[in-house]
Amino acid sequence: MTLPAVELSPEILAAARDSKAWPFEEARKIIARYDGRDWPQTVLFETGYGPSGLPHIGTFGEVARTSMVRHAFRVLTEDKVPTRLICFSDDMDGMRKIPDNVPDRAALEPYLHQPLTAVPNPFGGDHESFGHHNNAMLRRFLDTFGFDYEFASATDYYKSGRFDEVLLRAAERYDDIMKVMLPTLGEERQATYSPFLPISPKTGRVLYVPMKQVDAAAGTITFDDEDGTETTLPVTGGQVKLQWKPDFGMRWAALGVDFEMFGKDHQTNAVIYDRICEILGGKAPEHFVYELFLDENGQKISKSKGNGLTIDEWLAYAPTESLALYMFQRPRQAKKLYFDVIPRAVEEYYQFLAAYPRQDWKERLGNPVWHIHNGEPPAIELPVPFGLLLNLVSASNAHDKDVLWGFISRYSPGTTAQNHPELDRLVGFAIRYFDDFVKPTKAFRAPDDEERAALVALSDRLASLPEGSDGATIQNAVLDVARAIPRYQDPAKKSPDGGPGVSVAFFQMIYQVLIGQERGPRFGSFAALYGIANTRRLIEDGLQGRLAA
Repeated sequence: MTLPAVELSPEILAAARDSKAWPFEEARKIIARYDGRDWPQTVLFETGYGPSGLPHIGTFGEVARTSMVRHAFRVLTEDKVPTRLICFSDDMDGMRKIPDNVPDRAALEPYLHQPLTAVPNPFGGDHESFGHHNNAMLRRFLDTFGFDYEFASATDYYKSGRFDEVLLRAAERYDDIMKVMLPTLGEERQATYSPFLPISPKTGRVLYVPMKQVDAAAGTITFDDEDGTETTLPVTGGQVKLQWKPDFGMRWAALGVDFEMFGKDHQTNAVIYDRICEILGGKAPEHFVYELFLDENGQKISKSKGNGLTIDEWLAYAPTESLALYMFQRPRQAKKLYFDVIPRAVEEYYQFLAAYPRQDWKERLGNPVWHIHNGEPPAIELPVPFGLLLNLVSASNAHDKDVLWGFISRYSPGTTAQNHPELDRLVGFAIRYFDDFVKPTKAFRAPDDEERAALVALSDRLASLPEGSDGATIQNAVLDVARAIPRYQDPAKKSPDGGPGVSVAFFQMIYQVLIGQERGPRFGSFAALYGIANTRRLIEDGLQGRLAA
């Protein structure tokens, strides 16, 4: 895939040079790296993937965020410097434990500690190994999203000889590498540690064994195999791999990587990766350390545990752009990654998209949608916000699009699924999300006597309005009702006539009684979309106890 040319007007260039958006800040580090010297043939961006478990959103986040930095770099260099993005899979690592979320875990036990690309595929299908299957899952999504990248397999690179030159250098500089590594290890581990991990010719397992000899001239290592047999292997040709920390630095040196981001769990090791890269003749890349994603219990998400969200799970309930937004926002802040965050991410994405045309270039380059869409955000009109759609599904108990489109077409005449395909897509997402996550947790309650009187007054006030009243008119009528009830007056707020404003408790009561939720959208907008007659029937159902029942 060839990247399209970036738009480079003088206004964009000026805004980019001053932009405080984090992708531009990272791109400036790469420019400063060369400090006016000749550019390399290609500036190389890299992301890493450990296919020990099914791909999760954190993996996707590295590619999305790195792509944003890459695009910012192209803008700042006026698209004159060729770039590449490699997504590198550490699929030659040994399977140290069997993931919890694979079928027939017992069938994989004989393959423990073998390279992931030598472990049979537990999921069936055409992929030849567990590693190949997980690699394919990653590539499928990256391709669907339209990333420009090159996939790289550690197994392929080791076996094809792509790393041979640097591996031979590692044998030559073995003592220098050990001087870096040994101080980071405990006394017991120091006695057996080696940066080289041979692949046993007998068992096919990745061996963590001490070296008896490292022959730099011959390019070989000698060790005792699992059965005690002294064995000599060349460090080249995929018969030996490196421990993961030296492997990081070796790969940077071998490929000439200029930029790589990684999670905070790697931060303390970054100095080790850098030093080994330099020992092996390379220059350490620029780093960006991001915070980790957490599940709903505040635990780090893990591929092997399968907690948190998978790529497919997010995309079942929301557009891909909302996921990209979640990755863009506050990358240095730990964030929970579970189903409850999806609606807000969807809502915010379209809010940013709506704001973009009204902004100047400085604001646009700080707007997430500019980075998500490589500088070309689409022009999308969304007559009904996603949060309002969710509450419409909740109130109407709609289970198909036609029912919702009946409400939408009445609320916004001329709006159809055909001329608003993006809204139609969100209608489908809203129905699915409601059925799976909102409906099972709905908890209606019956109103007390004072609340019943307030709801009766609200229904009567709505009855006085024309059926086609807009959201603002309805909202003002609702506020008028609440202001007359002492229980819902808030002295800290002021009404237009200088009296007390309306407490949020009034709207909380409405949503608890009528929709079975603690929170909801602006009630006037909801009633305008749902219809005044339908809203009054909903109030009557709440008063009669039919909803709580």
